[in-house]
Amino acid sequence: MSEFVTAFGPASIGNVGVGFDVLGVALEGVGDRVSARTVASEGISIAEVRGLDGELHPYLSNDAAHNTASIAAQALWDTVDEPGGVEIKLLKGVPLQSGMGSSAASAVAAVVAVNALLKKPLEIAQLLPFALEGEKYASGGLHVDNVAPSLLGGLVLCPPLLLPTTVNLPAPKGVSAVLLHPELRIDTAAARRKLARHYSLEQWVGQQGYLAGFVSACASSDIDLIRQTLKDIVIEPQRSGAVPCFDDVKAAALRSGALGCSLSGSGPSIFALVEERDARNIASAMEQACRGTGIECQSWVSPMTARGAFVETD
Repeated sequence: MSEFVTAFGPASIGNVGVGFDVLGVALEGVGDRVSARTVASEGISIAEVRGLDGELHPYLSNDAAHNTASIAAQALWDTVDEPGGVEIKLLKGVPLQSGMGSSAASAVAAVVAVNALLKKPLEIAQLLPFALEGEKYASGGLHVDNVAPSLLGGLVLCPPLLLPTTVNLPAPKGVSAVLLHPELRIDTAAARRKLARHYSLEQWVGQQGYLAGFVSACASSDIDLIRQTLKDIVIEPQRSGAVPCFDDVKAAALRSGALGCSLSGSGPSIFALVEERDARNIASAMEQACRGTGIECQSWVSPMTARGAFVETD
């Protein structure tokens, strides 16, 4: 057996409001850790899954066939010529069903840790297809907008039809992300099934215009244009009703100066893009609004240039 290697996979904001299924941004300061070591037995096995409290996780499976981390690790391991197998440990730092890319963070951390054990490690970007295998198990489809930013960091344009190509977009200068997580849970796969299947030409053109404008605004660090374009007129109206505190939190964020505010992924987490100087005050306002509805919460402030997954060193 080799020594354990530990990798960190950050949480992420999927969709970034304006870019359903094609845009994501990594978050700093919150994520999952996977430790991996080679063993004599074939295949991938899970030694333990723990939460941040140090206790065994009450919900996640130790069955390697039913865990996003081990499924992603197995996908990578099946492609390499290495003897034996790998044992992994998972430390969950991202809440489940939180809209923060929980399954993506596990899958990404797993492939980065296993990759570090290989005689000929792959480039980080080459690990994307393997991490997506774990995400597919969790979400029931090929959704890249959490996996890509968690793996690569920063703001990422990642339309599934362009895979394996992704594009790291310029992050607007002076802009941070605030992420608020209410103590609620939403099943992503179930939330997707509830979405309408048909949209008007007006909706399609409108959202397409907002996305194009937002990408341009980020590239030029045009704060006013970000404020004009960070809008979701298609998905947010269908999903926000499932998050009881959403309207109050969004109103508080915008009232306090946020450039825009929407759901992170399918929710319940809510994000805002803000000017750096206002970040802490807006995070506090969002927390107060959430607690005012009787729902406990926590928040993080992150640069839009947050680092992607990496191997931790002592």
